[in-house]
Amino acid sequence: MKVLVVGSGGREHALAWRIAQSEHVQTVYVAPGNAGTDADPLLTNVPVKATDLEGLLKFVRENGVDYTVVGPEAPLAAGIVDVFRKGGEKIFGPTQAAAQLESSKDFAKAFMKRHGIPTAEYQTFTDDKAAREYILHHGAPIVVKADGLAAGKGVIVAMTVEEALKAVDDMLEGNSFGSAGSRVVIEDFLDGEEASFIVACDGEHVIPMATSQDHKRLLDHDKGPNTGGMGAYSPAPVVTPDVYQIVMEKVIRPVIDGMASEGHPFTGFLYAGLMISHAADGTPVVKVLEFNCRMGDPETESVMLRLKSDIVDLFEGVADGSLDKKKIEFDERAAVCVMLVSGGYPQKYEKGYVIEGLDKVNDSVLFHAGTQLKDGNVVTSGGRVIAVCSYGQNREEALAKSFEGARLVNFKDKYFRRD
Repeated sequence: MKVLVVGSGGREHALAWRIAQSEHVQTVYVAPGNAGTDADPLLTNVPVKATDLEGLLKFVRENGVDYTVVGPEAPLAAGIVDVFRKGGEKIFGPTQAAAQLESSKDFAKAFMKRHGIPTAEYQTFTDDKAAREYILHHGAPIVVKADGLAAGKGVIVAMTVEEALKAVDDMLEGNSFGSAGSRVVIEDFLDGEEASFIVACDGEHVIPMATSQDHKRLLDHDKGPNTGGMGAYSPAPVVTPDVYQIVMEKVIRPVIDGMASEGHPFTGFLYAGLMISHAADGTPVVKVLEFNCRMGDPETESVMLRLKSDIVDLFEGVADGSLDKKKIEFDERAAVCVMLVSGGYPQKYEKGYVIEGLDKVNDSVLFHAGTQLKDGNVVTSGGRVIAVCSYGQNREEALAKSFEGARLVNFKDKYFRRD
């Protein structure tokens, strides 16, 4: 079997790495890939952009690709699944209509309200004045979100009214997120501990992946601006058996049934970003922060490290609607991912710095995120550069290994969280 993985980040490197270990697969292409996928003898980069839907379809047809797996949100939101299915090609992911759960936060919030899925109270605005009045009335802390796709950086958790007002001005008037911020969702601040709950869906049945927890804030102790993700670990201890049952019954099942009832069956990976707290009597309280229509990044790196089952069996179960007959198994060890990022990220940063020490890391797996080959060197090409991922008998052991790997890999202005 030939498989194409669409994307160029750490998530796509991790997916391709795991797919290449399948006994069903002979060739794994990555479009466009990065320096890490280029260096892997089991993977082949393809010079086609992830958003070039027709170019990708042409490549699949000309090269006899049997199955395509989409990593990032942009091509899904652009309708790559619709294009491929119309062309008779097998592809893993949700349709453009189903992907609205991520591509429009307003759509997602309204959908949750229609189907009784627990989430924060909210209101949507396109008018700067009305949004400012809402913030002044409600006070802080409060959360301001760009409605569209903003690479994980379009959420401002404002701890003061001034911070919230600036976020609204930046998005609606300052165009800081382009068209993604032409409409904003303002919602109540939720306190608790976050977790990522990811499942594979075939439109009717679901299989949960290993639980994980992402850390989005740039600085130690969850300070600073939101990023695409500074690190993750799996499993997530906060997802207890009670929380797991609540999420499946109150969140995942209503999403799958609700999307099907509205004529948009959800296929592919569904990601629920959760806030977990507890009532006075200790009962877990779960609310949805966001949905993604694909696996998270860097959660994928940790989850793929722990996956023991053949992932292609999972894809085939989604393709033919037989996911209820599939089983999935994960390594009992913990996995931790520490992300190395460019100085200045998530705002302005420089690219093109030579990365050294990649060959010195022996006790971790390195998934490349923002890298490329230039004049025989691996250089930085993005804000998030390398995901250093490690196993451990527990989280602390895995973390120690990842920190050691993080210290061995070097490039100018390298930064990573140390907590």
